[in-house]
Amino acid sequence: MRIVNIYKNLNDNFKAIAAMILAVLCVTIMSVQAKLIGIEYHPVQIAFARAIVVLILLSPIIYKLGGFNFLKTKKPKTHFFRGIAGLIGNIMFFLAFQRLPVADVTVISQAVPIFACIFAIFFLKETIGWRRWTAIFIGFLGVIIAINPTGQIAIASIYALIGTLMWSTTIIFLRLLGTTEHPVKTVFFFMLVTVIVTSFFQPFFWKQPSIEVMLLFIGLGVSAFLTQLLMTYALQKAPASIVSPFNYTGIIWAIIFDFLIWNTYPIFSTILGGIIITISGLYIFKREAKIKKTT
Repeated sequence: MRIVNIYKNLNDNFKAIAAMILAVLCVTIMSVQAKLIGIEYHPVQIAFARAIVVLILLSPIIYKLGGFNFLKTKKPKTHFFRGIAGLIGNIMFFLAFQRLPVADVTVISQAVPIFACIFAIFFLKETIGWRRWTAIFIGFLGVIIAINPTGQIAIASIYALIGTLMWSTTIIFLRLLGTTEHPVKTVFFFMLVTVIVTSFFQPFFWKQPSIEVMLLFIGLGVSAFLTQLLMTYALQKAPASIVSPFNYTGIIWAIIFDFLIWNTYPIFSTILGGIIITISGLYIFKREAKIKKTT
């Protein structure tokens, strides 16, 4: 009871930040589970299994919110394309996580706001000033350094880069969906699209999972489910400009798991690239928040 009372007395911003950090931890755990599953299982099967678990977990929430009436939408095409972009992004990330240290992929994925900023110019007709353009350019340099061009660029790094690009497009689709679509509805359609599309490929890729792998499939779904709940809660309690920067704590979580499970450390280029990407991303968040206040 004392812990509950302490929590109730906390500032909303603090609650939101704590929820965001936990959400990022869940994302990292999901990434670790994808790596533990191994390359023996195709990412299309992993995406299918994860989506099934999330849909099951979402069912009682959707029922409570109104069932089929709640799921009615005037933007089915936007949900569909958001689902396709998210699915491709997930598959690319699963491919990358199976072959690279979690920290390496996480560093590259932190470039999402940088690419999303560029896509917003073309698809949302947003205007970007020279300050954000400078941050974007610096962020690109960070990505290039992180994938280690002076050495042999692993194909898995390209998978991670494509995954980052696809997830950046989902940001644009989420903006198009706007505030009219409930977060639970958005997640539901994303997972529904994933199940429908990937089900066509299961006869080619399905491999009967062991009990251990089945538990990891379930863990992936639970982690994804908790991530969505925690992120939604965080954004309800505080503005995105306050909580979004804490997404970069994922790099710290990833380094910790890499060390504890695989006894690996990120190389210097990964660390340097991660620092550059983080700084440029934080500046973009700060700049966008300042512009929103003045408009």
